[in-house]
Amino acid sequence: MTRRGMTLAASGVLAAVLAIVGLAMPVPYVLLKPGPTFNTLGEFGNKPLIGISGHAQYPTGGHLDLTTVSVIGGQDNRVSLFDALRGWLDDTTAVVPEELIFPPDTKPDEVQQQNADDMRESQDHARVAALRYLNIPVTTELVVSSTAAGSPADNVGLTRGDVITQVDGETVTSAQQLRGLIGRHKVGEAVSVTFVRNGRTATVKPITIQSTDKPLRPIIGVTPAERPNLPFEVTIGLKDVGGPSAGLMFALGIVDKLTPDELTNGQYVAGTGTIDDDGTVGPIGGIQQKIAAARAKGATVFMTPAADCAEAAAARPNGLKLVRVSTLTEAVASLQKLASHQKVTECTAS
Repeated sequence: MTRRGMTLAASGVLAAVLAIVGLAMPVPYVLLKPGPTFNTLGEFGNKPLIGISGHAQYPTGGHLDLTTVSVIGGQDNRVSLFDALRGWLDDTTAVVPEELIFPPDTKPDEVQQQNADDMRESQDHARVAALRYLNIPVTTELVVSSTAAGSPADNVGLTRGDVITQVDGETVTSAQQLRGLIGRHKVGEAVSVTFVRNGRTATVKPITIQSTDKPLRPIIGVTPAERPNLPFEVTIGLKDVGGPSAGLMFALGIVDKLTPDELTNGQYVAGTGTIDDDGTVGPIGGIQQKIAAARAKGATVFMTPAADCAEAAAARPNGLKLVRVSTLTEAVASLQKLASHQKVTECTAS
């Protein structure tokens, strides 16, 4: 072989090695893939996923599946360039910048904790929305979600899980009330906060400080959360799943268990969507992966948040009806129409 030939051969081998090494290099992206689905009318861990105690419940049939997205890679476990390229070629996989899922300066356990908190809040919203839809009275209580380290609330011993009942002797049931009552004070004044912990009532008097965000206002450094106080027990036993997007399907499952007629009429229904206490359905992420997961499991109907309809319709798999919903009332009505073979509002790509 001539020297030129040897040089070309060596260059080719080197290029191949560099290409292989390059494909194995980690990249700052994550892969979003179809995740597992869970039937809110079924069981999880040999127990009903949704349990009702202290109120009449009725038999259910079919499926009301919540859908999830599996996140591959991120932070200390980045995917390779080869995996990212393969993901870009897969219609059911989304390749997104890592920072969209794992914000800068956050640790994996912090992201996991936030997802867990979002899931708990979605379950609370689902309980309230479902019972209010059924005209069952629901009250709320104000719980300490967290306290800032070194803040007035932290200094007087308020901690996560404490139930705040009064401020300056006035009953408090909402975060808005709490902010308003604290806002009556000047910076540097004491606020009387009564709370319940493990069945015991106590009162503390944190000294207000000025907020660092605008508008400037007196604060005590506590993050509150409104927790529903239900007239009977509604448990949701799903574990190791995070995020707020299962709210709609939880609410539909609760409504189905508390009403005589089956919502699904035996159909395989799946869906997604956040939900507020008033029953408003909100958009979610990963809609394409969720409809792919639902169809792969056998779903023929997918409850789709109105804001996600266009994206969902553009990726609709064959055999899956995308039902457009914006409220819990609309979602229940659509399922009732489907059960009686009536037309419903479907998602369109425009």
